[in-house]
Amino acid sequence: MNVLFLSPNFPPNFERFCTALKEAGACVLGIGDAPVDSLSGTLKESLTEYCHVHNMSEYESLFRAAAYLISRHGRIDRVDSQTEHWLGLEARLRQDFNIYGQKPEDLEFNRRKSGMKEIFRQAGIPTPAGEIVSSAEQIRAFARKHGFPLIFKPDVGVGAARIFRVDGKEQLAGVLDYPPKDFLVEAFAGGTLMTFDGLSDREGGIVFYASHVVNSGIMEIVSGQKPIHYYYQRDIPPKLEALGRKAVTAFRIRERFFHLEFFARDDEYLALEINVRPPGGMSLDMMNWSCDVDLYKAWADLLVRSESFFPYERLYNVAHVARRARYRYRRSHEDVLRELAPMLRTHLEFPKVFSVAMGDYVYFLRHPDLQALKAAIAFIEELA
Repeated sequence: MNVLFLSPNFPPNFERFCTALKEAGACVLGIGDAPVDSLSGTLKESLTEYCHVHNMSEYESLFRAAAYLISRHGRIDRVDSQTEHWLGLEARLRQDFNIYGQKPEDLEFNRRKSGMKEIFRQAGIPTPAGEIVSSAEQIRAFARKHGFPLIFKPDVGVGAARIFRVDGKEQLAGVLDYPPKDFLVEAFAGGTLMTFDGLSDREGGIVFYASHVVNSGIMEIVSGQKPIHYYYQRDIPPKLEALGRKAVTAFRIRERFFHLEFFARDDEYLALEINVRPPGGMSLDMMNWSCDVDLYKAWADLLVRSESFFPYERLYNVAHVARRARYRYRRSHEDVLRELAPMLRTHLEFPKVFSVAMGDYVYFLRHPDLQALKAAIAFIEELA
């Protein structure tokens, strides 16, 4: 099997996808904008061949590189990157070279927020009211019907980028002067942000699933540069699991990772969006640590060998606890390492490209008892 992996060097932990593919018996081909000399030794050993392009966003260059690799190695069976940024390019390559997997038309409902809402509604999954912005009058009518606050989101976007909140008529007047285009206006939905994450097989069956809880909304974390922590929970609410499974079926997720976001309030859940790739940062590693498994290998075996049986048990709650350079903390880094050593899985400085949303320095903790984990989170986050 020939698997084309786009930008295999970034994020760094995703190199393990290529390693796992090679171990599963695939011929792994890479295209990226990083010079070949900058790739790690491990990644070079995993790739049968790598093409360097100067700009990954120029589709013609990407197309030519893929055609060149096909001329040397034969038909490409799968193409992936596991990152949101390249989903559109992956889909175009699949369409142009007749490769299995989601095509551009699939992204209309699993990448566009307006399309997601339509699928949620059709499946009977509760979701906040929302519609594509087309005029100032439409926005006024939506505000009259649903009240404030209102949330404005780009129809196609990543994370909290370009999302903003409008709390009243005075703020809304400024928006109406220059109504945003290709944006979705949405009724505000408060609550705790929870996810339903996992991996599906070729028939859409769920091979693995997990759920994490975030301490605040991503929009608030990014815009206010607030402290952030989130944790994968051992005990997943049954209603959340049921809605997550329903969504995976409704969106026809096949042979892919998925990342669903919900707002939870009491025992009610509102679906916000779906992402057809793993959750960001080191969430995939956190899921591995929660069960002592290897999801990189599970995905590779699923692609190459069609192996969908993947036994696991949720053993730990696992937390990402971030510090920001702008704050002074009561406990030093050395205090954290000394006091929390038994539950500390690893710690590292996060790449700048992720630090706005994910924090500057991150500690990864795991513990079978959630209250013990929460106490450790508070120990790290307490300010001076």
